[in-house]
Amino acid sequence: MNAIFLDLGIIQIYWYSVLIFLALLLGGTLALRESKKFGLPEDFMINMFFYLVPVAILGARLYFVAFHWDYYSQNVLEIFKVWEGGLAIHGALLAGLLWVIFYTKKHKVSTVRILDILVVSLLLGQAIGRWGNFLNGEAYGPETTLKFLQGLHLPQFIIDGMHIGGVYYQPTFLYESLWCLIGFVLILFYRKGQYRKVGDMLSFYLIWYGLGRFFIEGLRMDSLMLGPIKMAQMVSIIMIIVGVLIFLKHRKESKFDHLYYERIMLNEKR
Repeated sequence: MNAIFLDLGIIQIYWYSVLIFLALLLGGTLALRESKKFGLPEDFMINMFFYLVPVAILGARLYFVAFHWDYYSQNVLEIFKVWEGGLAIHGALLAGLLWVIFYTKKHKVSTVRILDILVVSLLLGQAIGRWGNFLNGEAYGPETTLKFLQGLHLPQFIIDGMHIGGVYYQPTFLYESLWCLIGFVLILFYRKGQYRKVGDMLSFYLIWYGLGRFFIEGLRMDSLMLGPIKMAQMVSIIMIIVGVLIFLKHRKESKFDHLYYERIMLNEKR
């Protein structure tokens, strides 16, 4: 696969960068539309995104570099080549979470209520972003056969893209992209529930993505490792546990308390 979207000679624009931009654009637009339902000023969301995007990308890169420090310590300039790949979603999630916590605490808005809005967009963004891994020849699974890939009824361009170095690999990027896309559709219907609680969308995301990523990571050949442990699987377990706890938090209360569909006010004290 050709990883370059546009070659201008001195400047090359990579598909990876284009798809990340598209994911951010669509996800940000969706979150902005949802935030208007709660009366949040547009500039509140735009200012949050203005810093959230670079913070998340920086976190994703630093997380990846930390697990490949033996290489990057000898090739320091390579650290800055984010357009060639090497962004870890868990690093982005951690850095983005820290920024959202800081920003919402500063404006005295419930962090969880804002995260409820953002995770819907996040699922869509992840579904799109995984195709950047495909075009960069990353995030693939174990060796397989042409017959296996054809049995999945995949388009020919995906089969060709999974032929790397003379060997066919399972398209785990596609598994995760489809898992996130299905989750995105489901959460759109899920949040329409009349008595959805604050935190329900966040818990849905943590459980849904955690489950999918745990099993898909088991197939991946390029996992970030902590000794013999795949870090993404460890983080996935934590995500699932936290998601369940968030979901159960308000379940003993009246169905009318802590509802998701309540107007959000700046400087609200919760």
